[in-house]
Amino acid sequence: MRNFLSSEDIEEMKKEIEYRKVFERKRLIEDVKEARAHGDLSENFEYKAAKRERGKNESRIRYLERMIKTGKVISTESKIDEVGLNKDVRIKFLDDDFEQIFNIVTTMKTDAVNSKISIESPLGKALFKKKVGDIIQVESPEGSYEVEILEIIE
Repeated sequence: MRNFLSSEDIEEMKKEIEYRKVFERKRLIEDVKEARAHGDLSENFEYKAAKRERGKNESRIRYLERMIKTGKVISTESKIDEVGLNKDVRIKFLDDDFEQIFNIVTTMKTDAVNSKISIESPLGKALFKKKVGDIIQVESPEGSYEVEILEIIE
């Protein structure tokens, strides 16, 4: 599965990669050297912690590079009357008559706690490019349900 990314997402990831390679990598290598100098490595917690942090940094760099390489760039532009990226949409869950506002975002900006859902999620995918008044069947792993788009907020 490809992750949908905006050109802004890719620029942010490139900046983070550069920061991690230029600044964090150097700092973490120094931390490992300093901890190594403290003696016996088999019982040296600082050395093990420094190596673990260095590994996390390298892992994050690889993850971001893979996201850029395999991601599909999509436009953040959409028609004024349709659900698009970075737009808030107020919907009603028809089964329980509950309303909620969601913000449709790319993979990198997903934040369920703040109602930012990815266009790759079942709900995000179903809402993307739809219009006010549309009633949509959403297929999710927990089962299907219907929602109605009440309002698109810029």
